[in-house]
Amino acid sequence: MKNKNLCAPTPPRGFNTWDCYGAAVNEEQLMANARFQAEHLKDFGWEYVVCDIQWYEPTASSYYYHNFTELCFDEHSRLIPAPNRFPSSANGVGFKKIADEIHAMGLKFGIHILRGIPRQCVHLATPTITPGVTARDIASQFSVCPWNTDMYGVDGNKKGAQEYYNSLFELYASWGVDFVKVDDISNTEFKPSDPYSARKEIEMIRAAIDNCGRDIVLSLSPGPAPLWEAQHLKNHANMWRMSGDFWDTSEALDKMFDLCYNWYPHISEGCYPDCDMLPLGIIQLTEELPQYRARKTRFTEAEQYMVMNLWCMFRSPLMFGGEMTMMDDFTLSLITNRELLDINAHSSHNRPLVWDGKIAVWTCKDKNGKNVFGFFNLENKKTDISIKNTLAELSSFGTLRDIWTGEKITADEKLTVSFTGRGSKVFVTE
Repeated sequence: MKNKNLCAPTPPRGFNTWDCYGAAVNEEQLMANARFQAEHLKDFGWEYVVCDIQWYEPTASSYYYHNFTELCFDEHSRLIPAPNRFPSSANGVGFKKIADEIHAMGLKFGIHILRGIPRQCVHLATPTITPGVTARDIASQFSVCPWNTDMYGVDGNKKGAQEYYNSLFELYASWGVDFVKVDDISNTEFKPSDPYSARKEIEMIRAAIDNCGRDIVLSLSPGPAPLWEAQHLKNHANMWRMSGDFWDTSEALDKMFDLCYNWYPHISEGCYPDCDMLPLGIIQLTEELPQYRARKTRFTEAEQYMVMNLWCMFRSPLMFGGEMTMMDDFTLSLITNRELLDINAHSSHNRPLVWDGKIAVWTCKDKNGKNVFGFFNLENKKTDISIKNTLAELSSFGTLRDIWTGEKITADEKLTVSFTGRGSKVFVTE
């Protein structure tokens, strides 16, 4: 087996369509975001353009799914892009033209899939790549997604099951796909009687990627992923979600500190516990309810800094969820702080020093070996956060610089950072 970690030496960074388009993104919208990313963000390491769920569904029109609707699939029971939404995919081309165009911009292309095989193909008993084996033959009829009606799971004990997954990723490789987000595969809440029930499908997908002849980053969703299966996740995936869908609420942000505290021992090159997408800027463009459609993130500016600071100190993958072509200057500044992005990409020894549910302090080493400290005040009140110098390699904290404001502070054995309210600060030693 080749080393799957080599295709993700740093946490993947890019754009995903879900937060702004849900089930209904089309080619024009996808490519407009890709062009913006290439022009304004490629130089900052934002490289992936990921088309999320339902790209194979012709009637998708909003944020929501159409239950048991007809899907587009090929002669081997593999889902293909709906040509009315992705015109360049017509005549069996699939996503190849889109991938080629994105690659020409110097970016990488990704897609979302649900584990398994289309229910429609199972009901019709359509052929798979294996002669004499139909979709019905390899489906696991009791393995279904609780929130989407598109798929049955694949029974790994059936003849043709691994071959089906191999054929999927051979197809994706022929399109030029660099990143695959596999959904309904790592969550423990939906199936409490059988947590991590998709273990075998994770292993089949890993084998299929290793067999396809192309480096493909494997992302697993949704969360919460089971902490007790951390080694299995690290063995097979490059990133896996720690939570359910992360949206722009203070409660969800506060909960993420607990998850990061639990998962930080498992951060390593090519293996990244995932805080989920960044719901920043303008999101939910296809929301049916007008009061939520094309809305600005509900996070305060202080919370938006907190999201970026935590995600980067934790070395989470960074997937921007907002509509890039509507990005304002503040949002652009949030995701183009080179020093913070370098911490996300190249830091080491990332760990919490303090976490009590109200305040948190994280530390790491930057790429030059300098000490970095992230301070987080989760309460909306004036707070002083102090830490003592317990790092053996330090005789004193010395002079530290705020990577956002340039403010400098000096400390000896005790470092105190003051907050007027809810917020965060990141300092690097001079």
